[in-house]
Amino acid sequence: MTAEVIYDGGLEATLTHIKSNSSIHTDAPVDNQGKGSTFSPTDLAATSLAACMLTVMGIWCRDNNVNIDGARAEVTKHMAANPRRISKIDVFLYMPDQEYSDAEKSKLKHIAHTCPVAKSLHPDIEQNIVLHWVK
Repeated sequence: MTAEVIYDGGLEATLTHIKSNSSIHTDAPVDNQGKGSTFSPTDLAATSLAACMLTVMGIWCRDNNVNIDGARAEVTKHMAANPRRISKIDVFLYMPDQEYSDAEKSKLKHIAHTCPVAKSLHPDIEQNIVLHWVK
């Protein structure tokens, strides 16, 4: 088992990772009858895309002596109606201020576009992924 999810009532849930026993909470978004007090389930889905990208990029970088510590992502989730679903995820990745070779840039871009979450999302969800190289 990966996780346990308990519905707490009031459109909120507690998600517990079994191996680590760490927990996060969700709330329905304001535009869907919630308070928007924390991540919604669809916020987590969209944000997981960026976390996956940076994690897999970090694995490659660790194994290839490239440092991306401090890389960050800005995520914007776009919703559609009928049916209510994520229609688009914008991920703007900002890489740390250092020199990257063209080969490193190409590899990191490829990793970002092919991480497990990117490959797991429905093909109808548009993924707008942009890498920004500070230098």
